[in-house]
Amino acid sequence: MGADDTADKNQGRQIPIVCPGHTRPLAELQFIHVSGENRTLLISACHDKKPMVRDGITGDWIGTFVGHKGAVWCCRLDPSGNLAATASGDYSVHVWDAITGKDLYQLPHNHIVKTCDFTPNSKWLATGGHEGIIRIYDLLYPKNAPLEIPQSSGSKIGINKCSWLSNNVLLAGGADGCIRFWQIDSLKSPGNLIHVLKTEDGVEIRDMEITNTTASRQILSVAAGDKVYFFNLADRSLMHSYKMPIHFREEGGVSLHPSGELFVAGGSDLWVRVFATATGQELECHKGHHGPIRCLRYSPDGSTYASGSEDGTIRIWKTHPDQ
Repeated sequence: MGADDTADKNQGRQIPIVCPGHTRPLAELQFIHVSGENRTLLISACHDKKPMVRDGITGDWIGTFVGHKGAVWCCRLDPSGNLAATASGDYSVHVWDAITGKDLYQLPHNHIVKTCDFTPNSKWLATGGHEGIIRIYDLLYPKNAPLEIPQSSGSKIGINKCSWLSNNVLLAGGADGCIRFWQIDSLKSPGNLIHVLKTEDGVEIRDMEITNTTASRQILSVAAGDKVYFFNLADRSLMHSYKMPIHFREEGGVSLHPSGELFVAGGSDLWVRVFATATGQELECHKGHHGPIRCLRYSPDGSTYASGSEDGTIRIWKTHPDQ
């Protein structure tokens, strides 16, 4: 790297907001904007068994959900901010009252659960994990048996991430490097596999995010192996794939800015990096964490992004620190 390159990357140098509180490696982060209350929330999953909710702007702690007996791998707030769901290594998913912290439902599984997600209308909750089975629960009748969708008729394919594209189309990212699109019209009938996207090398999907950009496009961001991928969900075409200076074999993630023009990535080293989406050029590189980066997400308005590390801290960075 030349001197000019170093100077350019240091232009965005900044001191982030540091959010202590967790005691083990972070596993996942999610921002939501609660429009009715005009506030932004940040929820975090951690191996310390205690997911937390914070103010998404200041990083101030709001509350902790207590009840899991194993590492929490995934956390989600529903669009209203009234419900939270957490998936854990204790073979369960918990659904919480996000206002009071009350443990509403415990949904038992037969193995480690790695992911969960609410439909946009908050009626259904999807889960997935080491069993290789997507389960979909009706939150109006949480005691009813869920719809179960095996990812494969043969060997079990673990599921690391799932995200609802709409109220009846679910994307599931697997350990086999495939993202499967499932159409679910009813919980009384089997889901239909309508499409499969694959990473170039067939390596395990480590992270996956759907972004509704300001240009009215839905883009799927994927981190797998040592590459990031961006798919246009309108026609399911690959827009870009870039080899990263890090790998995502055990940790890390990618998040696309709402404009679609920038993305942030982190993984096997201590650095949080910002890139140009159109070219893959590295624009900024920030050091502050004392362990590998486990998860990253942009805030809904794109003004900040959060990173979670193996060091047990969350850091909130400004997208444009000079503004």
